[in-house]
Amino acid sequence: MEIKINKEIRDYQESIFMGLSLRQFIFAVLAVGVAIGVYFGLRNVLGTETVSWLCVVAAFPFAILGFVKYHGMTAEQFIKAYIQSEFLMPKQLTSKPTNLYASVLSSGKLKEVLRVD
Repeated sequence: MEIKINKEIRDYQESIFMGLSLRQFIFAVLAVGVAIGVYFGLRNVLGTETVSWLCVVAAFPFAILGFVKYHGMTAEQFIKAYIQSEFLMPKQLTSKPTNLYASVLSSGKLKEVLRVD
């Protein structure tokens, strides 16, 4: 009997159904639901091959959301952080260099520091 233990305890995921975590399972069910909805909604309008490709394309974003992690963030956390950083709090970085030596020299404190008379 072999028990798999993660090297990092934070990487542990409790499996609910067939090795999937609860989050992955919910998004997998959503992807299947979207695919079924697209199939039954468009099967009489378009051909079978076109509908099958549309099912895959429509279900793909939901399936990806359940499994993607980027820098330890889930897909929702990453999307939220991206929207906040790019659109809600855009900032323009400017560089304002300061010359400490010139400021000390112009204030007259350099003579006090060096005790030059």
